[in-house]
Amino acid sequence: MQVETKMGLSNTPIFIRNLDNCPPSYLDDPGRKEFFEIVWLKNENALHTLKGGEVMRGDWIYLIPPYRVHQLNKAGKKGVLLSFKRDFLDEDVKEFLLDVFKIFNIQGEFSCLRLDLETAEQLAKVYEIMEEEYERENSSTTILKALLKVFLLQLVRIKEQDFTVQDINQKRVYEFMVLLEMNYQQVRNTDFYAGKLGISSKRLNQILKEKLDKTGMQLIHDRIVLEAKRQIIHSESTIKEIAYDLGFKDRPYFSRFFKQHTGQSPEQFQNEAKAHIVSKHNTLV
Repeated sequence: MQVETKMGLSNTPIFIRNLDNCPPSYLDDPGRKEFFEIVWLKNENALHTLKGGEVMRGDWIYLIPPYRVHQLNKAGKKGVLLSFKRDFLDEDVKEFLLDVFKIFNIQGEFSCLRLDLETAEQLAKVYEIMEEEYERENSSTTILKALLKVFLLQLVRIKEQDFTVQDINQKRVYEFMVLLEMNYQQVRNTDFYAGKLGISSKRLNQILKEKLDKTGMQLIHDRIVLEAKRQIIHSESTIKEIAYDLGFKDRPYFSRFFKQHTGQSPEQFQNEAKAHIVSKHNTLV
């Protein structure tokens, strides 16, 4: 299965490596943007900023969706990388696909799980079998798909356990974010999401303000800006095409919206992102 570094990621649906053995050809491959990435740091400090600036060592799993804006700086870290395309998953099981979608997209740029020792050991058993099959000269796609599904289902269970210990309002935040991910392109009013959750818009805004310090409309706008950034960096579309794709009636309206929320015009962001990718291409900012 190891043809990807020679022939490019477009020729492989799955990629597995230790972080210290991840070739530059993977990091620089333009096809990488289409991959879901699982970064499993082992006995390392977290890559993201924890509450209160706390530094915590342990096993961390980062779930990074396709077309993310920036990259995680994992250079020199101990751990593994597992990447796969959506079409490598079982498209017939919609519930499974939705669960995968939830764990990768619930926080926008990336989702993070901290593993306790017992969970890490259980997950490692599945990963080791998958890695062994991947390294075989004549590896079986059917077996790899099955093992990847087991691995992802384990992650789904870990993520859901996180939420079962949260209060009812935290669960509502989670449900709102999932609904937002599925509908923000078409529906951009808080009433719709509140109705789906069976509460009033006022109550939804109170909960979101308490938990995330933002209103529903602010979060909707944040999600639109995130998608705009992704398209500006990763798509071949012009700014005008991106504006129409995101439902804006004209480019000037989109530019005003983007600058209002980012402090930059779309063109300024695009130029800055290009410079950033050249100098710090493997960094989350």
